[in-house]
Amino acid sequence: MERIQLSIGAISSLVWGVPMLLLILGTGVYLTWILRGLQFRELGHSLWLALVKRKEEGAEGDISHFQALMTALAATVGVGNIAGVATAIAAGGPGALFWMWITGLVGMATKYSEAVLGVRYREVDGRGQMAGGPMYYLRNGLGGKLGAVLGFLFALFAAFAAFGIGNMVQSNSVADALQSTFDVRPFWTAVTIAVLTGCVILGGIRWIGRVTGFFVPIMIVFYMLGGLVVLFIHRSELLEVLRLVITEAFTPTAAAGGFLGATVREAIRWGVARGVFSNESGLGTGGIAAAAAQTREPVRQAFVSMTQTFIDTIVVCSITGLTIIITGAWTRIDPITGSAYTGAPLTAEAFQTGLPGEWGAAIVALGLAFFAFSTLLGWAYYGERAIEYLLGEWSILPYRILFVVAAFFGAFVLQLAEEQAQGFQLVWDFSDVMNGAMAIPNLIGLLLLSRVITEETRSYLARHPKRR
Repeated sequence: MERIQLSIGAISSLVWGVPMLLLILGTGVYLTWILRGLQFRELGHSLWLALVKRKEEGAEGDISHFQALMTALAATVGVGNIAGVATAIAAGGPGALFWMWITGLVGMATKYSEAVLGVRYREVDGRGQMAGGPMYYLRNGLGGKLGAVLGFLFALFAAFAAFGIGNMVQSNSVADALQSTFDVRPFWTAVTIAVLTGCVILGGIRWIGRVTGFFVPIMIVFYMLGGLVVLFIHRSELLEVLRLVITEAFTPTAAAGGFLGATVREAIRWGVARGVFSNESGLGTGGIAAAAAQTREPVRQAFVSMTQTFIDTIVVCSITGLTIIITGAWTRIDPITGSAYTGAPLTAEAFQTGLPGEWGAAIVALGLAFFAFSTLLGWAYYGERAIEYLLGEWSILPYRILFVVAAFFGAFVLQLAEEQAQGFQLVWDFSDVMNGAMAIPNLIGLLLLSRVITEETRSYLARHPKRR
C-alpha cells in the first residue's frame, strides 16, 4: 500500500507540475485576449443576470440561471476555500493570494468559454433532460476521431474524480471537522451524509438545483460574515495587508515567526495551483452545470457562469486569505505539531484569534462541513452526466446508489483503525490525478474551439447592444 501511495503521489506531483499550471493559466490569458477582456467589461451585467434576474422565462432547460450557478458554486466553494487558501499562504507567503486573484480573473474567461460551449453543444437525453459539458462539445464540436477520443477520456476521468475529490474526500472532511470540533462520531456523520445525499441526488438535477439554490447562498454568507467581522475588527491594518500581498507577490517572502520564508516561484506556484483547485476553471465542470440551465442564448448563461469563479476566488478565497494574513496566524507555531500552522487549522487559528469568544473555530468547522457537503452535491451531478455519457441512461440509478454508499464510506473510514484511515490519502492523490487528467482534453477543446466561442460572443453582443 505504501509503495502504491508513493507512486500515485509522484504522478499527482507530475500532473500538477509547472507545465499543467502554465497550460491552465496560459489558456485563460489567451481566452481573455481573444475575448478582449470580456470578464471585466461585462462583470456588472453578469452579476445582474446571476443574482437579480436569476432566470429566463420560457426557455428550454432543466433549472434556472441562478440554480445552475448555485450548482456550480456548490461544487467549487468547498475545502479549497478554507484549507486550500491556507495551504497556499503557508507555503508561498502572502504573495500567493495575489496569484490566486490573477488565476481567478483570467479563469473567468475560461469558465465563460466552457459555458458557451456547454450550452451550444448540449443535447436532450432520453429522459427529456439537458446533457452537456466537455464530453459533448469535444465530440460534437471537434468531431471526428479526435473529438470522440477526447470526449470519452474526459468523461472517464470525470467519473473517477466524482467518487474521489467530489465524494469521499468531501464526506471525510465533514467527518473530520465535526469530530475534531464537536466530538461527533464519524459513524453518525456518515449516516447523516448518506441519508441527506440520497434524498437530494435521487431526485436528479431539479432537486439538486432547488437544494443548492437555497442552501449555497446561506452557506457562503454565513462563512463570509465571520471573515468580514475579523477584517472589520482589524480594519486599520487592511491597507497595509493589501500592500504586503502585492509586494510579496514579486519579491521573496522573508521568514517571520513560524513561517520559514518563500521564493517568488513558490508564491506563484501555490497561488495558481490552489486557485485552480478552488474555482475549477479549466477542468470543464462548469460547462456541465451550464448546459442544464434554462436559456435561449449560450452567451447569456456564460455570463452567469463566469460569476462563479469571481464569487469563489475573488470574494470567498480573498476573505479567507486576508483573515489569515491580517491576524498574523500565518506566522504562528501550532503547539500540537510544533511547526507552522497550515491547511484548515491555519484558517481556524485565524478565525479563533480574530473573533471574540470561542466562535472562530466553530465557524470554520461548520463552514468546512457545509462547503464539503455542497461540493458533494455538485459533483454528484457531474459524475452522473459522465456515467450516462459512457454507459447510457440505465446506469444513472445504480450510479446514484453507489455514490451514496461511497459518501458513507468516506466519512466512516475515520472510525476504522488508524492505519486504514491513513491509507485514505491514496484517494486524495488519485483524485488529484483524475482532476488534472480531466483538464487536458478540456483545455485542448477550448483552444481548438476558440473561434466558435468568439463567434457566439460577437453575434450575441451585436444582437443585444442593450444588455438588459
